[in-house]
Amino acid sequence: MILKQFIPEAYTQSPEKGYVSWRSPSNIALVKYWGKHGEQLPKNTSISFTLSNCATETILKFQRKEGADFDFQVLLDGKREANFEPKIEQFFSRIEAYLPFLRNYSFTIETSNSFPHSSGIASSASGMSALACCLMQMERMMVASDISEGLFNQRASFLARLGSGSASRSIEGPLVVWGEHSDIEGSSNLFGVKFDDEVHENFSNYQDTILLVDKGEKVVSSTAGHDLMHNHPYAAQRFEEANRNISRIKEILKTGDLKEFIEIVESEALQLHAMMMTSMPYFILMKPNTLEIINKIWKFRKETNSNACFTLDAGANVHLLYPEIEKTTVHQFISEELAQYCKNGEYIHDFTGNGASELKV
Repeated sequence: MILKQFIPEAYTQSPEKGYVSWRSPSNIALVKYWGKHGEQLPKNTSISFTLSNCATETILKFQRKEGADFDFQVLLDGKREANFEPKIEQFFSRIEAYLPFLRNYSFTIETSNSFPHSSGIASSASGMSALACCLMQMERMMVASDISEGLFNQRASFLARLGSGSASRSIEGPLVVWGEHSDIEGSSNLFGVKFDDEVHENFSNYQDTILLVDKGEKVVSSTAGHDLMHNHPYAAQRFEEANRNISRIKEILKTGDLKEFIEIVESEALQLHAMMMTSMPYFILMKPNTLEIINKIWKFRKETNSNACFTLDAGANVHLLYPEIEKTTVHQFISEELAQYCKNGEYIHDFTGNGASELKV
């Protein structure tokens, strides 16, 4: 189904060649999205922290061409990455109705990640959102009227979603909601929206250290994992619980109740993995060291009254979330007790950020 409100006005300019560049971060969901329908639409609402340090930088070079086929190549850290190209082909096919200039240009997509290659951190959210912003920047060159920042971000999120659902949450920050919910004004299944309700200072500049338990390709792709929800015996209950947790976390973000925040965030992480362990086929994506870290966090919290907590993506790595005021003590805890459970002792310190930004190159 083509959504007419996202089809651009007629183009008045047609640049011969050029380039644009954007940087876009990854994000970590607090209330998880797991299960989709239609064309990249979520079965439940999600909310995430936008990160700062874990990001993708993309340079999109373009040259006018003849012929009707899509024409592009992808370079990762300067080297051709043909394995990425089928996903870009699918992405271009999905967004062509909304960016009708795509077949008129040859593209070189030069991309690099700030986090280590094959670190186990999903780069689809940062990569697809950076590419979506580059394409929107191209469109800015072609239309007569100015595209406002709000419209740019909405359309970039809409496009990014068609490449990777979670990419819709990387355009803005520090908190972004994706999925229609009666308690979140302006929320939509079509794009992410910045969470503009009141947020307590406890959540300002919130910290996230990613503990790299497993560096490598995931056992099951996110797409395959989402598909397993179609016939899952507990899917309906999971979607209802996630939407209830959106209402709860909205109030928690307002009041600053860190104990309640911990309860929701950790239960959401475990529910995500429970759904994978009870699907058919079933998967266990956590590793022994994932569980070692979780138990260490629980013990540390009990002994010190810390507000550090964990969340997980669809993999073995652990995101350790904590207020900025605890940064010194938590960093000491990580280096002394958690690093030993990380592959090669590696982890990445990060914090909440404000989303994608244009780069001048």
